[in-house]
This record gives sequence, C-alpha cells and structure tokens, in this order.
Amino acid sequence: MKVAAGRIEAFLRAPDSVARAILVYGPDTGLVRERADMLVRTVVPDIADPFLVAELSPGQLRDIPTLIADEAAAIALTGGRRVVRIRDATDAIAVPVEQFLEDSPGDALVVVQAGDINPRATLRKIFEAAPNAAAIPCYADDERALERVIHDTLAAENIRITPDAMAYLSANLGADRGLSRSELEKLALYAGPGTEVTLTDAAAAVGNSSALSLDNVVMAAAGGDAMATDRALTRSYLEGVNPVTVLRAMARHLMRLQFARAHIESGATPDVAMKALRPPVFFKAAGPFRNQLRNWNMRRLAQALSLILEAEQQCKRTGAPAVSLCSRVALQISRLGATRPRG
Repeated sequence: MKVAAGRIEAFLRAPDSVARAILVYGPDTGLVRERADMLVRTVVPDIADPFLVAELSPGQLRDIPTLIADEAAAIALTGGRRVVRIRDATDAIAVPVEQFLEDSPGDALVVVQAGDINPRATLRKIFEAAPNAAAIPCYADDERALERVIHDTLAAENIRITPDAMAYLSANLGADRGLSRSELEKLALYAGPGTEVTLTDAAAAVGNSSALSLDNVVMAAAGGDAMATDRALTRSYLEGVNPVTVLRAMARHLMRLQFARAHIESGATPDVAMKALRPPVFFKAAGPFRNQLRNWNMRRLAQALSLILEAEQQCKRTGAPAVSLCSRVALQISRLGATRPRG
C-alpha cells in the first residue's frame, strides 16, 4: 500500500502491524534517512544494535536472494524483535523483496531505503501493491512542514523565533531534511537555550551552500540572464539540491515581486514596496530586486507562477524527469525576465 501524505506522520509513529516490509524513497535523502530511522526505532531502542538490526546491501542480495527471509526469520541472541535494513535499494533487489513478501517468515520488520525512483519502478510497484507492505514517499519539505521542523527543533532548546527569522529560514532551508536539521542545530547552539532568534541571528548562523545556490538560480532567472541561470542550476544539481526545491524557491521570489509590484501599482515607490516585504530584501540584493520590479509586470508574474505550478505537478504526478522540467521552466522564466516593458 502507498501511505497517503496525511497519514505518514502517524504511520511512522505506529506502523501498520500487517506491514512486514516498508519502502522509504524520494529525492530528499535526509528525510528518507530520518523516516527510516524512525521506523527502526518503533521496533528496537538502538538503531545501531548489531544483534537486533541486520544491515544488508543490494550486492549481498544479488549473491544470496534468500538473505532477506533468512535474516527476518533469525532469532536475536538477546531476545526481542529484529529489523532488517537495506539501503541504496534499486530495482535490482525487486525479485528478492517480492519473494519475501510472498512468504514472510519470522516477525522482523524490513526497512528498505531508496532514492528518487519513479512510479514505473518495479520495486515501488511491488511495495504499493502488496497487502503486507507499505511505501512512504519523501519529497522536499513544503513551507508548512519546514516551519514545523524549524519550530520543533528550536523549541526543544526552549528557543523562540521572530516571524522575520522564521520567514528567512523557510526561504533558505528545505532542500534536504538532514541539512536543514544540521543548520538549525547550529543556529540553536549559536543562540543558546531560552533565547529568541531574530532575523540577524538567523542570517548570521544559517548559510548553507544549497541556499546560496538557490539564491543564484532565482536571481539569475528573475533577472533575465539565461546563461547565468543555466550555470547556477548546474551547480545546484551538483550540490544535491532537489529540482522541486528550486521550483519552490523561484515561486517564493516571484510572489515577493508580485506583492511589491501590487504596492507600486497602488501608488507606492519601489523603495516603500520593498520595505513592506517580510523578510526584507537584503542590501546586497536590493539593486537587482529593484531592477526586477521595473522589468516584471503582474501579467508576466502570473504567467511565470503558472509555469512553476504546472512543472511541480508534473514532477509529482507523471514521473517526468524533474531536472529537465525544472531547467526548462527556469529558462522560460529567464526569458520572461529579459522582456523589457514597453514605452
């Protein structure tokens, strides 16, 4: 079965008892690892316990296809239920997994981790169709999920956060759950327990390379520089930034332009419109942002946002190559950004 997005958190806390094997997959490798760890902890207290957790590789299963069943049926020397964990899974292990699900000995939970496998992948089809299996997708955090991660991580240290700081972190994190948590833990250490994180604190402590790459993509595309957009996209992909995260970063920037443009069309000056934004435009980006406000109008902003929405839907629903879709839209937006207003 495929676990619906609204049920994932509850399922992770208490997996369905009929699910003997669970596939955790998706482009957000940090979130895949985090959710797989959560599933393992529902069975064993220590995920590194070699007596209770058996780590298998795709290579081992290629040589010994029955190894999943053998490990699932094994009895722990120390007693208790066991976990069989398989990382970096691909369709190469589809046959051993299918054989195990058809005849599942023992009571161990099998947790399988995979990357961004598409809906046509055999491994994914097996987990989604089998009555005694489950599949959990892991996509880049949306704004609401990311805000919850930020709040929960800081609240664990009794740290409050201002709205401006929350907006900044939401705009600069999210490419990978593991990286986001690492940056937030660094911020918590920087701020100290019982304090309040301000925009200044957030900007000083959080500056991961993926965020900088996203900024470069966004500013190049909105600024109408197709060559710079292509170079920035290539760097982002090499750093592991998810294409959907790129699309969402471009959408956030265009919505900020849209908000400021609406103020200008109501009679405000560009400077007044920019000061109304939260978080405010950083001084180094103020000049390019002001130029973009001159070059974009509401009609083209709406057109660009529509392109992004359609591309994200295609990434999730059709299994189309996300990198190609994202690159195409980014270049389309750069062409729109290069169009100068008439008159």
